[in-house]
This record gives sequence, structure tokens and C-alpha cells, in this order.
Amino acid sequence: MSRTTLLALLLAPLFLANAQPAAPNPTLLGAGVWSRPAYDGADAQATTLIPNVRYYGPIAFARTTMGLLEGGARWDVAEGLVVGAQAAYEGGRKSSESAWLAARQLPDLPASLSWGAHAELERNIGPVPLDVLLRYRQDMDGERGAQLDLRLTAGVYSGGGLKAGVFVQGTWADAKASQYYYGITPALAVSSGLPAHAPAGGHLFSAAGLLWSYELLPQQWLLLGSLEARRLGAAALDSPLVQTQASRYASLSLVRQF
Repeated sequence: MSRTTLLALLLAPLFLANAQPAAPNPTLLGAGVWSRPAYDGADAQATTLIPNVRYYGPIAFARTTMGLLEGGARWDVAEGLVVGAQAAYEGGRKSSESAWLAARQLPDLPASLSWGAHAELERNIGPVPLDVLLRYRQDMDGERGAQLDLRLTAGVYSGGGLKAGVFVQGTWADAKASQYYYGITPALAVSSGLPAHAPAGGHLFSAAGLLWSYELLPQQWLLLGSLEARRLGAAALDSPLVQTQASRYASLSLVRQF
């Protein structure tokens, strides 16, 4: 993880401790398009249709606003602090989206689901909303391992129907998760011509990005957008599957606000 990302994540709780409770979030529902790498480490991009949802009920929740499609239950344990349990969609890998993978006859990795838990602290420092999220994810397929996310989001602008925020995130993987996504078994090495590789767990990636929304109709329709730069960490970087350390993401969606 970069020093800037790590410093922001470590200092966030110090600022949040003396801040004010955040305002409630309205419900959002819509869909959009997402430009992403074929997989983190690929030099090929793909475009996907994506759902957009944000719902916070008295206990139940569902959202795509924290980097995953996830839902479950959350409980307030202190002012601005919640803990929760979630199930989340975990993406896979399609060789058809990467000519490099297809040429080496590497198999697809199907999408999966994870279960886990999270703690989230929301505060306002003056007019600036801040959110710190710590989230654990264990794949329901035990061979795919577990990951841990630490994410900080801050609002930086609001005016004229436009809102903008920034975020940084670090994600860590255990040895099973690193192996599943970036390992090369001896059998796969024979069929693909790539060297065998068994990565250890550790820092999987760091990310930083911009989030924005624009009101097309006040209190009704919104455009949502995002830009994200992601950089692989030591748990993935030495894999023969990695063609580039940096990946780019972008999205644009139309959503209804309730």
C-alpha cells in the first residue's frame, strides 16, 4: 500500500472521533455501465452492465456504494457506528475478455458469493461527510479464501446539484485467495506454458478514486459516476498472470432517488 493511502486510513479515526453524526442516506435504485480490466493485472478492458442500489432500513441493507454488491443486516452500536453481517457478490474471470488468457487456454473463474462482517463509522467534520469501513469477506467456496477491506470515503464538494467525493482503499488476501486468483498450479503450468506459482497472502491491492452524482431532477433522478485507479500489492504482483500493476475503472449510471 502507498504511504499516502496508509496514512489516510490510519488517521481517519482520529478525525472522526471528534466529528458530528452523518446525515441519513436516501434510497437509490438504478443501473449503468462499468469499464473495468478483464481482471486486476490484465492489460485488456471490458464493459459490463451493473446494478446500482443503496438501501438502509431499520436493520436490513443493500448497496453497491462501497465497492461491492452486498446486503445483509446492520445494527447501531453507538452514535454513527454500526456493525453488520453481509453477503456479497465476488467477481470471477472470463478468458474470453482477455486475448492473453485465451491464447494460454487458462480456465474461467466463476463468480461466487462471500459472507462476512463489517464495522462502519460515519461522521461529519463541518460540512464534510466521512466514512471509514472495515469489512471481512470469506468466500462461500472455501478454496477461494478470505479478504479484508479498509476503506475511507470523504465528501469534497456539494453545490448546484453536483456532489463529489474521494476514497482510498486497501485490500488484503489470505494465501487461499491469492492462490485462487493469481496462482499457477503445476498442472496449469503444463497446459498454459506459464511457470508454476504459489503466492503467499498479504496486501492484494490499493485503490483511490473519485465518486460523483448530479441531480437531473431534484429529489428524483440522478447521474452517478466513478473513476478508480487500482495498484496491485505483493500478494499478486509476482504472479505470471500479471501483465500490468495498475488497473483503471470507470462507471456511469442513471438512478432513481426515493
